Amino acid sequence: MDHEANDSFKRLFDALGIVDAGDTPGVRDALPLRMPVQGVHRVEDRQVVAGRIESGRLGAGDRVLFSPSNRTARVARIEAEDASAPLAEATAGSTVGLTLDEQLALERGEILSHVDQPPIETDVFRARLFWLGPTPLEPGRRCTFRLGTAAQEVEVQSIDRVIDPDGPEGSEDGEARAEVGHGGIAEVVLRSQAMLALDEFAANPRTGRFVLADGNEVTGVGLVSMEGYPDQRALITGRSSNVTVVDHGVSRAARTRRNRHAGGVVWLTGLSGAGKSTLAVAAEDHLFRSGYQVYALDGDNVRHGLNATLSFSPEDRAENIRRVGEVAALFADAGFIVLTAFISPYRADRDRARAAAERINPEGFHEVHVRAPLEVCEARDPRGLYERARAGKIADFTGVSAPYEPPERPELTVDTGDRSVERSLGTLIDYIERHFALTERAAPEE
Repeated sequence: MDHEANDSFKRLFDALGIVDAGDTPGVRDALPLRMPVQGVHRVEDRQVVAGRIESGRLGAGDRVLFSPSNRTARVARIEAEDASAPLAEATAGSTVGLTLDEQLALERGEILSHVDQPPIETDVFRARLFWLGPTPLEPGRRCTFRLGTAAQEVEVQSIDRVIDPDGPEGSEDGEARAEVGHGGIAEVVLRSQAMLALDEFAANPRTGRFVLADGNEVTGVGLVSMEGYPDQRALITGRSSNVTVVDHGVSRAARTRRNRHAGGVVWLTGLSGAGKSTLAVAAEDHLFRSGYQVYALDGDNVRHGLNATLSFSPEDRAENIRRVGEVAALFADAGFIVLTAFISPYRADRDRARAAAERINPEGFHEVHVRAPLEVCEARDPRGLYERARAGKIADFTGVSAPYEPPERPELTVDTGDRSVERSLGTLIDYIERHFALTERAAPEE
């Protein structure tokens, strides 16, 4: 990083009272291996992967992983310009060229690690940001995110807190702000269209800090935090092999004729207490009595069986929704209309559920935002969940200690804050009956 960025990090560390232990050689060697790829070159008949080891140790013969492409290989040879012979090991601060035991399609910006200690993969994260831009930072602003040798466009999803470094122990106001001025420090959420490989600053300072830029101008520096957000690596990395998709003997068209309607997923998302389960169960009853093949999947019921082994950590909540999305897609493929009632707080998880359904039917996923203000949801709170979360008895509770990312473009929004259940239900049923209209009963097949 250039001198301007380094000076800015020092100012940010001073403001937040952080001692940057990540620059201490002994500490850097003990951290997990991280080497941003600077380039991939051809040397005679070999592919050489060049980079500077930011942390950890790398040995010849080590099995390594490149993120976010998730390609793996074994290190066959380590070379350095100042070494007359291949190295047995290289440590933090070394610039090296690696020959792998197989040639991989790699790009500048990927991060090399050991297979068993990979960086986080995510398209959204929280950050403590020091803003240096000449104009105020606002939600929706797009910047170039630089970490190591990677560069990717990110968008400011929200500005959650502005931090006052001159207040008592770095006080924070709890109000979301519309903007952050030059020299301001804030807690923000950044989102990318592509997966990013990074670490939390607390876990690895070398790959947990980043620069924001506008062209060649540094406009901000920041420290990565994943508080409230999951590591998405496990959600996007396939583990199965020798798997072949089996075609059904019964076609989707035949199921549609038998059921008199196409299958699909109606995905209800919203805060706890917004009314998702109430609407899903009532809609299921109405549609069933009207002749639909319909089934409601509810978060609590699924966690009693299929997902009983999952906790409420960000990663397990994301896995919970991944599984539900795949199950809902199977129900839809069988010709059912599936009503799902899940908070499903992360946009990325809902996008994966949409992709699963649209693999079967390009028009088979309908996202419904069941919207109610947080204070209304808290006032309803029949099980006392919000009260327990406010008291610190429930960790990672959406709306209190974990984020909720509302849909940007839902197919339908049902406002339940000031509407009766009957009116909200009517809106939902009317939408479903228009998009999954019943046909005339078909004659029996020969």
